[in-house]
Amino acid sequence: MQYTSRRLLLAILPAALLAGCASAPAPTTAAAASGAIDNSALQRGDFRAHQATYGLVYRLPADATAIMDSQVTPVVHEQLLRLKLVAEANTFNLPHVTVVHIHSADPSTPRKMLAALPALPPVLQDVHLKNFYTTEAAKGAGKPWWLDLGIVKSGPAYEAMMDFNTRATAAMAPLRDGPLPRVTGPVYARMNDSAKAMVQSVGVSGINQVQAGKEVRSHNPHNTLVYSEAAFTPEIERAMGETAARLNRILPGGFTTTFENLSIVELGFSGNVTREIYRINLKDQTAYEVSNGRSVQR
Repeated sequence: MQYTSRRLLLAILPAALLAGCASAPAPTTAAAASGAIDNSALQRGDFRAHQATYGLVYRLPADATAIMDSQVTPVVHEQLLRLKLVAEANTFNLPHVTVVHIHSADPSTPRKMLAALPALPPVLQDVHLKNFYTTEAAKGAGKPWWLDLGIVKSGPAYEAMMDFNTRATAAMAPLRDGPLPRVTGPVYARMNDSAKAMVQSVGVSGINQVQAGKEVRSHNPHNTLVYSEAAFTPEIERAMGETAARLNRILPGGFTTTFENLSIVELGFSGNVTREIYRINLKDQTAYEVSNGRSVQR
């Protein structure tokens, strides 16, 4: 308990200092600790301060990372260094496909996420990854931006992923303390009305929801290769677009893989996975804590 309290105090102090210096009130970690959801950051012109983002993801298995490491990563790394995007070239990330992310300064959030998990999807066989492309958080916002590898939007695995996203979003969103920092400020200002409504209601855009009894799908499952907080200048946009085109020539048909596990992870501001916390087996639904290998109850 003392360790948890200390971590919570360390999370609270930076946000309190930032709030005191800002020209407008910022979301507080006190609200997070009390379970409150604070959307006041959406009224600000700058990004909300990032404290902790947690998420549900499918980590890429070894057969997929072997393809990426041998045929994709060297091409991407070379281009990033050519563009002097050194931070991007050195960004740590555990390769994955996201289900949903939430922001919360409460360090007990991962355990709450584990307890709140809805019925799990089956083992996802023949997930087809194909088509490299660049994307911005919001067109014209300048940052963040990414280089992604898409997933073919058809087949049983894709449908199972979409169904789970709808249910997982509904289960995880109440655990947030406010919007993801990367969808606030200049990004939120440039979103369309439907995306803004999603951010207001669940803290992030690009997810599936049930509205008026009908499923509305906005989720676009993908694997991200580059996470950048640098300005997406015309030069960078052109160069990274050429890189995506080159990768599509290298892997014109993409590749298939199987997702056997779901993970609860911690992420950076732009969505790179920095730490795997819990891993859940989709076949037998058992879970364990990655840091020590101990089984945990959901």
